[in-house]
Amino acid sequence: MTTWTSEAASSEAAKTFVRDQATALGFDACGFARVDAPWPASARLAEFVAAGRHGTMDWIERTAERRAHPRAMWADARSAIVLGLNYGPDRDPLEALKERSRAAISVYAQGDDYHDLIKQRLKRLAGALQAQLGGEVKVFVDTAPLMEKPLAEAAGLGWQGKHTNLVSRTFGSWLFLGAVLTTLELEPDAAEADHCGACRACLDICPTNAFPAPYQLDARACLSYLTIEHAGPIPETFRTALGNRIYGCDDCLAVCPWNKFAQASHEAALQAREALRQPPLAELAALDDTAFRALFAKSPVKRIGRDRFVRNVLYAIGNSGDPGLVEAARARLGDDCEVVSEAASWALQRLSARD
Repeated sequence: MTTWTSEAASSEAAKTFVRDQATALGFDACGFARVDAPWPASARLAEFVAAGRHGTMDWIERTAERRAHPRAMWADARSAIVLGLNYGPDRDPLEALKERSRAAISVYAQGDDYHDLIKQRLKRLAGALQAQLGGEVKVFVDTAPLMEKPLAEAAGLGWQGKHTNLVSRTFGSWLFLGAVLTTLELEPDAAEADHCGACRACLDICPTNAFPAPYQLDARACLSYLTIEHAGPIPETFRTALGNRIYGCDDCLAVCPWNKFAQASHEAALQAREALRQPPLAELAALDDTAFRALFAKSPVKRIGRDRFVRNVLYAIGNSGDPGLVEAARARLGDDCEVVSEAASWALQRLSARD
C-alpha cells in the first residue's frame, strides 16, 4: 500500500485516491474545499435567525456559533471533502399533487433514512483516507451543525439556488450531502458559480410565498417546515395550501430547469417504497402508534411521530374534496391527541362545506 506524506497530501494523486474511494462507496459527487477561508454564509445565517425566520427550530439559534464557520466545529480542520449522493426520483413529484385522495410524501422520505446510509459510508471513506494519507478526520451529515450547502458550493458540487437549496448541473436538485473534515492540506477545487440567471420558477411555484426575496427563506411559511418541524396545530392560513402534502414539499426543487440533466437514483436503499408512493389518505389516517412505527421503520418520517403525521393526513383529507373520506376523519374526532382531534374536526368542516 502506498502511503503519502502530509506534504504530498495536497497533490492530485491524493485527491484522485479519495475520489476513487468515494466512487467505490457509491457516492455520485466528490469535491474539495478549504475550511480556513472567509465564510459569508455566517452573516446570512445571523440575519435568518435575527428575523425569526427559523420559527420554532430553536436548535438553529442554540448552535449558531458552531455553525458560524466550519472551523468552529473543529479548530484543527484544514480541508473538507464534500460528498454527494444522488436521490433523483423516477417520476415527476408534482404529479402526486393531482391525486387529492392520496398522500404526497417528499421524494427524500419515500425510501430509507439517508442519514444512516451516508454516515456509514463517510466513516469508511474517512478510515481509508486516514490509513492512506494520515492526518485526523471527522465526518458530518446534516444532523450536525455544519452548514453543508455553502461548503458544497465551495467544493464545486453545485450552488445554492434562489430557493436556498443546492443545485447541481449534473444532478439538478437531488443530492444528499455529507462531509469529511481533515487536518490534511488538500488542494481545493474551484467553487461553483451561480447559474440561476433570471429564472424565478422555484420562487413562483411556492404555494405559500415562503421566499421573501431570492436566496431567502422564511421557514415559518414553508410547508416542509410546517409538516415536519412544527409541533401543534398548523396555522389555518397555511392549511389549504398543504393540499395532499403530508410530509415535506418538493415544489421548488421539482420545478428547477436544471433537473432536465438529473437522473434517477441508482441507490437501492433510496428507491421509493411502493407503500409510500401516494398511499391512500384513509389508510394513513387510521394508523395508531404501533402501525405508524411499523410502516415507517428505517424511514425519516418516523422521527415526527404518529400524532404529527396523522395531523398532516387529516389536513390533506380536508383538502381532498372527497366525501368518501368523511368516515376516516370522523374516526379521529375522539383521538387521544388533541391536535389530531382538532385536525379531524377541521377536515370534517371542510368536507361538509364542499359537499
